[in-house]
Amino acid sequence: QLVESGGGVVQAGGSLSLSCQASGSFYSITVMGWYRQAPGKQRELVSVISASQNPSYADSVKGRFTISRDNAKNTVYLRMNSLKPEDTAVYYCTADIAVTGSAEHLPHWGQGTQVTVSS
Repeated sequence: QLVESGGGVVQAGGSLSLSCQASGSFYSITVMGWYRQAPGKQRELVSVISASQNPSYADSVKGRFTISRDNAKNTVYLRMNSLKPEDTAVYYCTADIAVTGSAEHLPHWGQGTQVTVSS
Protein backbone atom coordinates (compact mmCIF):
# COMPACT_ATOMS: atom_id res chain seq x y z
CA GLN A 1 0.00 0.00 0.00
CA LEU A 2 1.23 3.46 -0.92
CA VAL A 3 0.10 6.29 1.32
CA GLU A 4 0.55 9.82 0.00
CA SER A 5 0.57 13.08 1.88
CA GLY A 6 1.08 16.70 0.96
CA GLY A 7 -0.43 18.59 -1.90
CA GLY A 8 -2.94 21.40 -1.62
CA VAL A 9 -3.45 24.84 -3.10
CA VAL A 10 -0.64 27.30 -3.78
CA GLN A 11 -0.15 30.44 -5.81
CA ALA A 12 2.00 30.43 -8.91
CA GLY A 13 5.65 30.65 -8.01
CA GLY A 14 5.09 28.89 -4.72
CA SER A 15 6.28 25.53 -3.44
CA LEU A 16 4.74 22.29 -2.21
CA SER A 17 6.08 18.96 -1.07
CA LEU A 18 4.64 15.50 -1.50
CA SER A 19 5.59 12.32 0.27
CA CYS A 20 4.60 8.69 -0.22
CA GLN A 21 5.35 5.77 2.04
CA ALA A 22 5.06 2.12 1.14
CA SER A 23 3.62 -0.03 3.89
CA GLY A 24 2.78 -3.67 4.27
CA SER A 25 4.66 -6.89 3.75
CA PHE A 26 7.05 -6.77 0.83
CA TYR A 27 10.41 -8.09 -0.21
CA SER A 28 11.89 -5.16 -2.09
CA ILE A 29 11.13 -1.93 -3.89
CA THR A 30 12.95 -0.84 -7.01
CA VAL A 31 11.77 2.30 -8.80
CA MET A 32 9.62 4.83 -6.96
CA GLY A 33 8.19 7.98 -8.40
CA TRP A 34 5.40 10.30 -9.32
CA TYR A 35 2.95 10.66 -12.17
CA ARG A 36 0.25 13.27 -12.59
CA GLN A 37 -3.05 13.59 -14.39
CA ALA A 38 -4.71 16.88 -15.24
CA PRO A 39 -8.41 17.07 -16.11
CA GLY A 40 -9.04 15.80 -19.61
CA LYS A 41 -5.46 14.65 -20.07
CA GLN A 42 -3.62 11.36 -19.87
CA ARG A 43 -1.54 10.43 -16.86
CA GLU A 44 2.06 11.51 -17.42
CA LEU A 45 5.40 10.84 -15.83
CA VAL A 46 6.72 13.54 -13.52
CA SER A 47 9.78 11.98 -11.97
CA VAL A 48 11.13 8.61 -10.89
CA ILE A 49 14.11 7.52 -8.82
CA SER A 50 15.88 4.20 -8.64
CA ALA A 51 16.77 2.34 -5.48
CA SER A 52 20.34 3.54 -6.01
CA GLN A 53 19.13 7.15 -5.96
CA ASN A 54 19.34 7.92 -9.68
CA PRO A 55 16.58 10.39 -10.57
CA SER A 56 14.98 11.28 -13.85
CA TYR A 57 12.52 14.04 -14.66
CA ALA A 58 10.04 15.07 -17.29
CA ASP A 59 11.34 18.03 -19.28
CA SER A 60 8.45 20.14 -18.03
CA VAL A 61 9.62 19.94 -14.41
CA LYS A 62 13.41 19.82 -14.75
CA GLY A 63 15.08 22.44 -12.62
CA ARG A 64 11.91 23.04 -10.58
CA PHE A 65 11.10 19.67 -9.00
CA THR A 66 13.39 17.47 -6.92
CA ILE A 67 12.73 13.83 -6.16
CA SER A 68 14.37 11.96 -3.31
CA ARG A 69 13.83 8.78 -1.37
CA ASP A 70 14.63 7.27 1.98
CA ASN A 71 15.06 3.54 1.48
CA ALA A 72 15.07 2.86 5.22
CA LYS A 73 11.60 4.42 5.46
CA ASN A 74 10.36 3.11 2.09
CA THR A 75 9.40 6.68 1.31
CA VAL A 76 9.69 8.86 -1.77
CA TYR A 77 9.45 12.65 -1.74
CA LEU A 78 8.78 15.29 -4.35
CA ARG A 79 9.73 18.89 -3.71
CA MET A 80 8.02 21.21 -6.17
CA ASN A 81 9.32 24.77 -6.55
CA SER A 82 8.36 27.60 -8.90
CA LEU A 83 4.98 26.01 -9.44
CA LYS A 84 2.95 26.99 -12.48
CA PRO A 85 -0.80 26.78 -13.14
CA GLU A 86 -0.06 24.01 -15.65
CA ASP A 87 1.30 21.89 -12.81
CA THR A 88 -2.25 21.58 -11.51
CA ALA A 89 -3.17 17.90 -11.45
CA VAL A 90 -3.76 14.88 -9.30
CA TYR A 91 -0.35 13.50 -8.40
CA TYR A 92 0.01 9.75 -8.05
CA CYS A 93 2.79 7.93 -6.27
CA THR A 94 4.04 4.73 -7.85
CA ALA A 95 6.48 2.03 -6.82
CA ASP A 96 7.60 -1.28 -8.27
CA ILE A 97 7.24 -3.70 -5.39
CA ALA A 98 7.99 -7.37 -4.94
CA VAL A 99 5.79 -8.74 -2.18
CA THR A 100 7.12 -11.25 0.29
CA GLY A 101 7.48 -14.65 -1.37
CA SER A 102 7.69 -13.27 -4.89
CA ALA A 103 10.65 -12.13 -6.96
CA GLU A 104 8.50 -10.22 -9.44
CA HIS A 105 8.28 -6.45 -9.05
CA LEU A 106 4.86 -5.11 -9.97
CA PRO A 107 3.72 -1.50 -10.16
CA HIS A 108 1.65 -0.21 -7.27
CA TRP A 109 -0.17 3.11 -7.14
CA GLY A 110 -1.23 5.53 -4.44
CA GLN A 111 -4.70 7.01 -4.24
CA GLY A 112 -3.59 10.37 -5.63
CA THR A 113 -3.33 13.81 -4.09
CA GLN A 114 -4.56 17.05 -5.61
CA VAL A 115 -2.14 19.87 -6.38
CA THR A 116 -3.73 23.14 -7.47
CA VAL A 117 -1.67 26.13 -8.58
CA SER A 118 -3.58 29.38 -8.89
CA SER A 119 -2.48 32.17 -11.20
